[in-house]
Amino acid sequence: MLALARKINQSIMIGNDIEITLLEIKGDQIKIGINAPKSVPIYRKEIYVQIQEENKKASEGDVDMQALEALFGK
Repeated sequence: MLALARKINQSIMIGNDIEITLLEIKGDQIKIGINAPKSVPIYRKEIYVQIQEENKKASEGDVDMQALEALFGK
């Protein structure tokens, strides 16, 4: 892991087209801004983990076929 120190309104670049800017520090929270192409998905880690778990379930066949049939009107 790379750890960088930044002050408010300073940025780091990831590759050529992703910029992360430190916007605000308030207590134990830090607000960051992310400027990236729309094609780059950006998630909070806990949401990303949930998506990965749901994708894994779907690939293992844990799909409710009755719900899918009802959704598609079959």
